[in-house]
Amino acid sequence: MIENRNEFLSKIAKQLGRPQPTSRPERNFSFGPQHQVLANATQEELVDVLVEQCKNIHTKAITTTTADLVATLQQVVTDYKATSVITSTDQRFADFGVLPLITEHWPQQEIATHQWQERCGQDNITFAERADVGIMVSEMTLAESGTAVLFSDKDKGRSISFLPQNSIILIPKSTIVPRMTQAAATISAMIERGEQVASCVNFITGPSNSADIEMILVVGVHGPIKMTYIIIEDQ
Repeated sequence: MIENRNEFLSKIAKQLGRPQPTSRPERNFSFGPQHQVLANATQEELVDVLVEQCKNIHTKAITTTTADLVATLQQVVTDYKATSVITSTDQRFADFGVLPLITEHWPQQEIATHQWQERCGQDNITFAERADVGIMVSEMTLAESGTAVLFSDKDKGRSISFLPQNSIILIPKSTIVPRMTQAAATISAMIERGEQVASCVNFITGPSNSADIEMILVVGVHGPIKMTYIIIEDQ
């Protein structure tokens, strides 16, 4: 709740010598080039754009199907030589058929696993700090920049995509949109409808990197060293 908002704004408006606005002003721009980027691309073409962009952001992109997702995810975790994995608590893991892999098969392979849960508190972060791999599911994916959009909440801590050594993001094909324009519009529409918006919206574009020192790119400086996107074609 925001207390005394109207009184506060009225005081500012009075000092400025103008009436307090009671509605949001309409924004009518003469040009909107941001809406034209990839506007006519098919979903298959957006996948191609995303995969190509991944080459520029040091991210491995793999396409698979729901039927093959368990084997694909297992192979990526094996390639990372992971002995510990943290995931969000997300119904989509069950919907995609990978929950038994996470909760049963990996522990049998002596891979420690942890699902982010509110009741675990600081233990979530402690495990994430030591985890070899963090796994989350993208809410929206921006083809133009190769960006996965993650919504944080009590079951999806932002540390999952930030603290582990490596990161895997599952990307349902249906979540792929042209660019930031569509993501911003979607979030704005959620607010207009009065829906609960995530406490933190993360835009993840490949592994962490910096070029602050003489424009020399260094990858893996303050977050995951390696990143893999697994695009699920039939989702």
